[in-house]
Amino acid sequence: MGNKLTWHGHANFEIATPKLNILIDPWFEGNPSAVSKSSSLSKVDLVLVTHDHGDHMGQAIEICKQTGAHLGAIVEVAKHCIAQGISQDKVLNGIGFNIGGSIDFNSVKITMVQAFHSCERGFPVGYIVTLEDGYTIYHAGDTAIFSSMELWGQLFDIDLALLPIGGVFTMDPRQAALACKLLKCKKVVPMHWGSFPVLEKDTKNFQAALKEYAPQTELLEMSPGQTVEL
Repeated sequence: MGNKLTWHGHANFEIATPKLNILIDPWFEGNPSAVSKSSSLSKVDLVLVTHDHGDHMGQAIEICKQTGAHLGAIVEVAKHCIAQGISQDKVLNGIGFNIGGSIDFNSVKITMVQAFHSCERGFPVGYIVTLEDGYTIYHAGDTAIFSSMELWGQLFDIDLALLPIGGVFTMDPRQAALACKLLKCKKVVPMHWGSFPVLEKDTKNFQAALKEYAPQTELLEMSPGQTVEL
């Protein structure tokens, strides 16, 4: 059995490897795009949170309590989650980690990278996750485009990028397409669109921009609830 990716709508992704189940930004309840509930999750080993906005923090605390999953987050968000009842021994590094730092979790390597956005605690971040077999996924979180994305393309062989395209609160389709060029990612899944009325309604503009800026990157379109093999 190989690696699988499920999109639960918005920025909520589930990565399943032969050994682990990883959630990133697990917003289920209140998410108009989600087709399942957090209570339906039977196995979760690790929850990663990019920042503390409600549409990204989602049900992270409840899921960790419910399933016994570990939590990965920037120090200030980790501190908040511990105060909300997550056991400190279930937090990666005990206190969380920070931008530029890497953590090994059961043969998976997680590197925290910067994002340009806003939040209440700490700083918004993204994650570069290298799975047991070397497959590498970049979840950008909520962010604008920034030129040092090019560094990630040099430091990592990114198989798949999960990038926001919605505009207003994050990159728009044109910025996200240029980000693919900087990242040199092999494939991209657009996210953070269609959830709110002000966001991009579909991926048509991103498809066109991708052909212009990063024709080498394959577009992997997903629908909420869909699972694909990686």
